[in-house]
Amino acid sequence: MTDIVILGSGFGALTAIREIRKSKIDAQITVVSPDNHLTYLPSLIWMPSGLRNGADIDVSLEKFFARENVIWHQGRVVNVTDGGRTVETDREALTNDYLIIATGGRYIQKLPGIKEHAIIPCQGPEFGQQIHDRINAMGGGTIAVGFGTNPKEPKAVRGGPMFEFLFGIETLLRRQGRRDKFNMVFFNGSDKPGIRLGEKAVAGLLAQMKKRGISTHLGAKPIRIEADKVVTEHEEIPADLVLMMPGLTGPLWLDNTKLPRSPGGFVQGDAMCRVEGWGQTYVVGDSGSFPGPEWLAKQAHQADLQAEAAVANILDEIKGKAPSHKFKAELVCIVDTLEAGILVYRRGNRTFFMPFSIFGHWAKRLFERYYLKSYRH
Repeated sequence: MTDIVILGSGFGALTAIREIRKSKIDAQITVVSPDNHLTYLPSLIWMPSGLRNGADIDVSLEKFFARENVIWHQGRVVNVTDGGRTVETDREALTNDYLIIATGGRYIQKLPGIKEHAIIPCQGPEFGQQIHDRINAMGGGTIAVGFGTNPKEPKAVRGGPMFEFLFGIETLLRRQGRRDKFNMVFFNGSDKPGIRLGEKAVAGLLAQMKKRGISTHLGAKPIRIEADKVVTEHEEIPADLVLMMPGLTGPLWLDNTKLPRSPGGFVQGDAMCRVEGWGQTYVVGDSGSFPGPEWLAKQAHQADLQAEAAVANILDEIKGKAPSHKFKAELVCIVDTLEAGILVYRRGNRTFFMPFSIFGHWAKRLFERYYLKSYRH
């Protein structure tokens, strides 16, 4: 029996489990993670409006693990040694024949004041609830929304959700009849925020902001956040509530290891999701840095595609073949406003853009239901 250890229990990890079981190989799968729940992070954008709450997007993986015959090792990764064959956790050491690293990334919180005076929404449901509660308690004021990147690895950015928080909150305030009491501000260090979605998407997003009376402050990086303002290279932006998504880097436990790192602090993977120089060791999702187009996204869909490639290559190795499966670089994104959404699809040189429509909103909601069905039932 082949012993496969998977670090993490997020999107890439769960896809890897499904792909291994679909292959029908005789494998023992051990998952290492602090808890056996999946938080469906794409739906955090609906928490400020109350369309979703924490319980709606939290899914127990207990039945899924039992159905797929997965051993769940409750613990945190401390180190990976012996060329990937040993995983040290805060409980014990585990050995493996193949290792898949899928623990996700972490947000860079070096911007002065970001911890004290801003909410980083995608850290989890409790932060989505904080936004909901803060907005409900406000009688008016300025809400500033922005995102940054990893200066050493510009692709390590997650900007899409911040557009959704921005538009969703604006829609909420209009529905509540309170929009006239609030100023909405979007800030970003780039002149073309969200350019990985393509030129048409950026133009559509900025046009939507103008239509909704959202002021924009572009082309100047924030240098600090204070209790009542965002300070950029060029100006000070008054703000009563700041939502800020910083850039991503690799998980903290990597600092204990000798795993190869990218300039931005991620595990360095190749086009087949192999960790460079470490045999039978793979990385998928936000833990890794990969070759690919400039628009290669840090998103759940890309983690799924990388997990599929990693498992296919593990199967090649088990059969005595050389790994031959490159991951597919593909971006699928719906930017939702609570009422409508734009759809962006990119693969190779092809880009498809569908302007804001009610179809985009309902497509995102239906996909949420479809995706979680396999874990809930």
